[in-house]
Amino acid sequence: MPDGLDKVSDAIKKGVDNVRDSVHESQHRSEAELEREKRETVGDAMTPGEKVGSAVNEAKHRAQAEIDAAKRHVREKT
Repeated sequence: MPDGLDKVSDAIKKGVDNVRDSVHESQHRSEAELEREKRETVGDAMTPGEKVGSAVNEAKHRAQAEIDAAKRHVREKT
């Protein structure tokens, strides 16, 4: 019986972790999109340093989103 409970417990944990990573991935993609749109909207008023900082933030958020997606995909394969 404990093996059955372990399987159920593992399935629930995996589901919770997948939901959490999906939410984080969406948040990071949204933040990256906001950074890009900010540069498109007010880019002329931004200093070169601000533009670079915005581009770096966008890249950081996209990378974090990919990490969250990768964690979810690895978890699905196990």
